[in-house]
Amino acid sequence: MAEIINLNQFRKARDKAEKAVRAAENRVVFGRPKKAKTLAEKKAAIESDRLEGHRLKNPDDA
Repeated sequence: MAEIINLNQFRKARDKAEKAVRAAENRVVFGRPKKAKTLAEKKAAIESDRLEGHRLKNPDDA
């Protein structure tokens, strides 16, 4: 005979597992300190400026 399961408990366990996965993803995305965020932004700005500096000038753009 099949095992009897409580559907409410099954649903709650499934929702709890989904929330745990979502929380782990949010910790990765939003869990960085402000200092780390600003450092990453500054590095990206420096890299962007360096890349722009290497861009060749096209005489037709003038």
